[in-house]
Amino acid sequence: MSAAENKRLMQTAFEALGRGDSRPYLDLLDDDFTFTITGQTPWSRTIAGKAAVRRELFGPLFAQFADQYTAQLVNLIAEGDTVVVEHRGCVTTKGGKLYNNEYCLVCRLENGKLKSVKEYADSLLVDRVLDPPPWAQAEGSA
Repeated sequence: MSAAENKRLMQTAFEALGRGDSRPYLDLLDDDFTFTITGQTPWSRTIAGKAAVRRELFGPLFAQFADQYTAQLVNLIAEGDTVVVEHRGCVTTKGGKLYNNEYCLVCRLENGKLKSVKEYADSLLVDRVLDPPPWAQAEGSA
């Protein structure tokens, strides 16, 4: 697919996230999808496989939210199979804390499917607001 087509796919997915609809984004994920969270937080790691990403990342993350997560698209840059997405995420946690982070995602698409995401975000905010995921707690007790 062209850079313009890849950009359009990501724009559609993030516009839906802006309305609180995650289905278009989830439908984009390839079965072999990988998600990398940069930094040194308990959340930082690479998770491989669509099912594992949904179970180990999205599940524990969204379980901490009191209301619907939304993403405001700021900018998209596309070249070849890479789309860089700048967006702001907005949500309140069940503990009443605002988790309004800013993200830069480097996304790689192949044949109309999202193959990988490398996420850059405010890791200090992650540490201050989010509880560690269950797998990080288990690793810490070993």
